[in-house]
Order: sequence, then C-alpha cells, then structure tokens
Amino acid sequence: MNSERIKALSSFVDKEDIVLDVGCDHGYLSIYLKQNNLCKEVLASDISKNALSQAQSNFKKYHLNIKSYISDGFNNIEDSFNTAVIAGMGTSTILNILDNKKTPNKLIISSNNEHFKLRKNLNILGYKLIKEKIVYEKNHYYIIMLYLKGKQSLSKKEVLFGISNNKKYYNYLLNKNRELLPKVPLRKKLNILYENHLLKGLIEKK
Repeated sequence: MNSERIKALSSFVDKEDIVLDVGCDHGYLSIYLKQNNLCKEVLASDISKNALSQAQSNFKKYHLNIKSYISDGFNNIEDSFNTAVIAGMGTSTILNILDNKKTPNKLIISSNNEHFKLRKNLNILGYKLIKEKIVYEKNHYYIIMLYLKGKQSLSKKEVLFGISNNKKYYNYLLNKNRELLPKVPLRKKLNILYENHLLKGLIEKK
C-alpha cells in the first residue's frame, strides 16, 4: 500500500473524522486509514457487490474490523459519518452522489475528469475549496481536493486549474493544449489560446 495517491487522500483526513470511503473498490484507502490510526472510524461502501466482497476479503486479511455497505453513494449508509472520500470516479457520477441530504460537511474528492466542472458545481453547492494536491503516479496526474462547507468566490483561473500551484502540472496542461490546437475548430482554438494565456501566467508567477 505504498501508493502516493492513497497517502495524499489520507493527508486530508483528521483524527476526529469518521470517514466514509465511497466506492472503496478493493478497500486499500480504508485499510491505510485504519492501520495507521489516522481517523476516529472508517466505513467502506461500494455499489458493486463483487468489489465490496474483495474489500471485505482484504479487511479480513489484515485483521481489520471495517464496517462495509453495498450502496449507491450515501443511500444505504446507516452509520453516521462526518467526512466522505470519493475517488476514482468521473465528475458527473460524483455530483450525482453529492445530490443527497446525507452529504457531510467535509469532502475529499479525486475525480477522473472535468475538474473545472467539479470545482464550479461544488462552489454552487456551498462548498469551499480549501486545498489541492497533485500526485503523479503510474503516468497519470491525480488531482485531490479538500472541501469544507462554506461560501467562496473562485476566480476563472482557480475554477479551470485549481489552487495547487503545481507548476509541473500546469506545464503538463499547457503542453497538452498545444498538442490539441491543430486538431480543433476555430472556436475551440480561441478557448484553448485563452487557457494557455492563463496557464503561462500561473507558471511564471513567483
């Protein structure tokens, strides 16, 4: 369990948190939190019966008592929790999960796509983006966000590119945009050129 991504997700967890690991898959994050006593309690859930079964096998393997649920997001969770970790899903799926009265005040989120849409909508839902970490693992950048309930006004730059101040990641986005430019229609080209202008400003900022 030497994953930098799991360590980064865990770094936003506090000792008093009761964490629900939503879409826990094989349960590695739950295991890491429990083994290292990083929070008050851990709950695990997944919509897939097969995935949850694998997680439960791993909990037994490590002799850990972690309560688990078959659940679509928060729907079937009976225990109380004050923190949710939602990682490894697309933004649309995450936003569907968050459209629930059980959504807690603290969210730790890592989406696979459309990070600008996630930031924009979480802001509308009344969550404040506190921190972001960028992790590069297995040839992929993971954006890990910490949200707390609260009002916030994000700038255009912050909605598009976050608040990590990770210049390697900004350079990656800039190069990706440059590769796209010859392949897209004029209207899209103008949007990309505008994004590149913003990214250059972030990269050059001291």
